[in-house]
Amino acid sequence: MKKHNCIKNIFRTGAISSEFIGNAIAKHQSKTTIGAHQIFLGQVRADEIEGKKVSAIAYTAYEEMANAKMHEIRETTFSKYNLTCMHIYHSLGTVKAGEICLFVFVSSPRRKECFKAIEFVVEEIKKEVAIFGKEIFEDQTHQWKVNS
Repeated sequence: MKKHNCIKNIFRTGAISSEFIGNAIAKHQSKTTIGAHQIFLGQVRADEIEGKKVSAIAYTAYEEMANAKMHEIRETTFSKYNLTCMHIYHSLGTVKAGEICLFVFVSSPRRKECFKAIEFVVEEIKKEVAIFGKEIFEDQTHQWKVNS
């Protein structure tokens, strides 16, 4: 099992751009022991709630606690699945409907490990990591988002 000693900061200000995602993928082309990548992109939905449409989500977090918990999830994932590498980024601040707020990228010699690992990681993030979203409606009212 790989041990990763440093706790990484998973947070980025604002939406995660397609350029950032593309660059992350491109950096892995030199790693020739990788046979598969799996990516999960979480996008802000323009949900309609009680007749009002979500225009954005403002994300906040207990950053130190969230990064520590993410480190635990990361270590658990590496112990359960044969991964070469894993990258996780989550937005802080306001992200508009249609923009990306979560980017999870796992790589492995084999595809099946990637499929299992990505689902595990995303579910654990949603369940365990102290990240909070305030839904902002088109009329500028807001409410705290409940994860589903």
